Amino acid sequence: MIAFPNAKINLGLHITARRPDGYHDIESCFYPVNWCDALEIVPATQFSFTSSGIEIPHSDKGNLCIQAYELLREDFDLQPVRMHLHKHIPIGAGLGGGSADCAFALKLLNQIFNLQLSVSQLEDYAAKLGSDCPFFINNQPVYASETGTTFSPVDLDLSNYHLQVIYPGIHISTGEAYGAIQPTRADHDIREVLRNIPIEEWNEHLKNDFEAPLFERYEALSQVREKLYQHGAIYASMTGSGSAVYGIFDIPTTPLFPEHPHFIGKLA
Repeated sequence: MIAFPNAKINLGLHITARRPDGYHDIESCFYPVNWCDALEIVPATQFSFTSSGIEIPHSDKGNLCIQAYELLREDFDLQPVRMHLHKHIPIGAGLGGGSADCAFALKLLNQIFNLQLSVSQLEDYAAKLGSDCPFFINNQPVYASETGTTFSPVDLDLSNYHLQVIYPGIHISTGEAYGAIQPTRADHDIREVLRNIPIEEWNEHLKNDFEAPLFERYEALSQVREKLYQHGAIYASMTGSGSAVYGIFDIPTTPLFPEHPHFIGKLA
């Protein structure tokens, strides 16, 4: 059985509080994007995991797909499987690729072994694997709050717009990104911005809190965003804690940075 785990972008991202458990409370809109990996899982006589495409660090033991299998095996008598992941979404880019992979692994295993787990149950399992993971179970635009695992629906359809996502190859660890942030209340409610403000005006209201400190540290990031605007983007932003930067266009576009991993297409 094969699935195609997709990336996501953040439309706005506010870090509102530091939690006693060491995590942070956030506010953001998660929106799915058609930049995909490929994941195959089939029953086998012995468990194995292989990968191709972008090299995955510690893929033989620490991959989230393996962790998804082991998590379900704690509660269900699963037979061994053979997993192969073709990695296409850049790693550590703020696109949620690894989170998507493990969420889709949970969904595939649920189908293969007829576990009859509900969406809510799958989201609970996914939350044990990472903050972004539950989003990819239902894989629809949501307003995410708390640690990024509490969702409410967002009535937002951007399918008529075009998207360009650029990964400039700058590795920014989660610790580095959050270390540069001082949590604070947001100036604008993301839901109100998305509901009431035209996309052409989002630049004034829809912010990613990670941008200011990281753009100061990595000038190339701000240069990518500026070039997207220069070439007609009606909104551009860094996604997640970086370092991928995206632009939304109302007409088709051509690659602005063909030397970097990138995605061009319609918004899902």
